[in-house]
Amino acid sequence: MDLELDGTKALCTAASSGLGYASAEALAEEGASVAICGRTEGHIQSAGERLRERGPGEVLAVQADITDPDHVAAFVEQTADRFGGIDHVVTSAGGPPSGAFLEMDHDDWYRAYDMLVMSVVWTLRESHPHLQESAQGSVVAITSRTVREVTDGLVLSNAVRRSVVGLVQTLAREFAPEIRVNTVLPGPHETGRIEDLIEAAVDRGEAADYEDGYRDWADDVPLDRIGDPRELGDVVAFLASPRASFVNGARLAVDGGSLRS
Repeated sequence: MDLELDGTKALCTAASSGLGYASAEALAEEGASVAICGRTEGHIQSAGERLRERGPGEVLAVQADITDPDHVAAFVEQTADRFGGIDHVVTSAGGPPSGAFLEMDHDDWYRAYDMLVMSVVWTLRESHPHLQESAQGSVVAITSRTVREVTDGLVLSNAVRRSVVGLVQTLAREFAPEIRVNTVLPGPHETGRIEDLIEAAVDRGEAADYEDGYRDWADDVPLDRIGDPRELGDVVAFLASPRASFVNGARLAVDGGSLRS
């Protein structure tokens, strides 16, 4: 299926690896020019080099911290200047520390809020004028299935990510009809984040080893495995595309059927 993204311009936050990178890769392979940002210079430049091999469009790789509003503003401005506009925005973020409620201090909560919520606010506020001018403006926010069903030991993600869903549902009405805004709710995928969570479970004695921890994540998935990041990336590219032109305000789970609610 041709997603009709050839020649469009996309901005993806926190996309040096994981689900953000997988989304950028899917967009690049569909012919979009893609801008990505990441906190570590070496990682983001390496990701940019890989993306340049994936499609015909331009690639812009920028070192930026999405918890800093000045960095976000500069990233959006660089993208619009380089590409001559922005058609699609994909917001992503690394996960906050795992742990229980009583293990988290005030700073953990504030950092999680800046990372997961304010980064989206700043990105969409800065990119809105460019999306408004686009003939196919779209936003896809990558959150987590924890916005519908909590996961033990992930209190920050469970609590804070839900604000993004409320924001997206609001903007799907406020930004329409010019801009569509949707959310994807990933289940477990084979990213560095999942590896870290499994290793943390092993350290806490909740899993015997990495393989045991992996099975814990996969056991409740009807497809009996965790996802490949690109499986999420392909869904993001579809939602960004004109092929999903009547999809707005959706909260789409990409989790192998593990959600029960």
